[in-house]
Amino acid sequence: MNNSTSLQLGMIGLGRMGANMVRRLMKSGHRCVVFDQSSESVASLAKEGASGAESLVDMVAQLESPRAIWLMVPAAVVDETIAALAPHLSNEDIIIDGGNSYYIDDIRRAKELSSKNIHYVDVGTSGGVWGLERGYCMMIGGEKPIVQYLDPIFATLAPGMGTIPRTEGRPANKGTAENGYLHCGPNGAGHFVKMVHNGIEYAIMAAYAEGLSVIKNSDIGKKSHDIDAETTPLRDPEHYQYDMDLPEIAEVWRRGSVIASWLLDLTANAFAQDPNLSRFAGRVSDSGEGRWTIKAAIDEGTPVPVLTTALYERFSSRGEAEFQNKILSAMRFGFGGHLEKKD
Repeated sequence: MNNSTSLQLGMIGLGRMGANMVRRLMKSGHRCVVFDQSSESVASLAKEGASGAESLVDMVAQLESPRAIWLMVPAAVVDETIAALAPHLSNEDIIIDGGNSYYIDDIRRAKELSSKNIHYVDVGTSGGVWGLERGYCMMIGGEKPIVQYLDPIFATLAPGMGTIPRTEGRPANKGTAENGYLHCGPNGAGHFVKMVHNGIEYAIMAAYAEGLSVIKNSDIGKKSHDIDAETTPLRDPEHYQYDMDLPEIAEVWRRGSVIASWLLDLTANAFAQDPNLSRFAGRVSDSGEGRWTIKAAIDEGTPVPVLTTALYERFSSRGEAEFQNKILSAMRFGFGGHLEKKD
């Protein structure tokens, strides 16, 4: 395969990330053919310069060999999409999965597609809705020659060096990592690294949430409390007499603190808009990566208590602990006649 500075790419899935990835690619001169179940999404990007496809067959017909087609669809429909797409592809064509697939599925898919002389690349993609402006951090798995062929695509989507200083002691021209993308290894390696990335993300988010909650409740000494056998007394209410300004605390942490981060930036933005976060119910979803990270840790015998707790907290936030809490109440009532307190 010959490499060039400009490539053509098919994009399947024009949601929050897929559409902006196409826009970023087109700004740098890459030709994009797009398809989505929503004809409105296709038409919108066609107005911006993309070539719209009415079907997968139409997309394949509009792309020159070797075709590179990027899937930006939910993990649950990747196999279905590949099954519909693969029969229309030719030898040496490439399927790229940029979603949050399970790396074990990548290994299987790569083997199945290899038997049809179709290449498969897995790309763990981080950047969310801000990627159009900031770029996308990418963790890539696949055959080295294929990844190298796709380098112009990755280089365009990646954030580049930006304003982040070079790591002290890092050799110059060591690789692409400091530009925001990395070939991590063979098939599955990209999504393996992204899987652990998301497991860490769960834990960092939980740490911010828990710490800020402790600060929010630092005025508990000013509040009245029930005095009964079911309520733990607050021994030193004079120690909790603060009126903390959470938006300002989040803001000051952003400035020179060792816990400053983009996630903290987003937290500060949320507080600035609504200090009480009244638009959120606090039911936190998990899309699978945290669970897969913990399974890998168990298989490896690697202790990850913080990551595990962060995942379990997400389960609890959705009410998944309701039944076990009923069991606790039943036991307390059984051994001590303890009645549940009403809110």
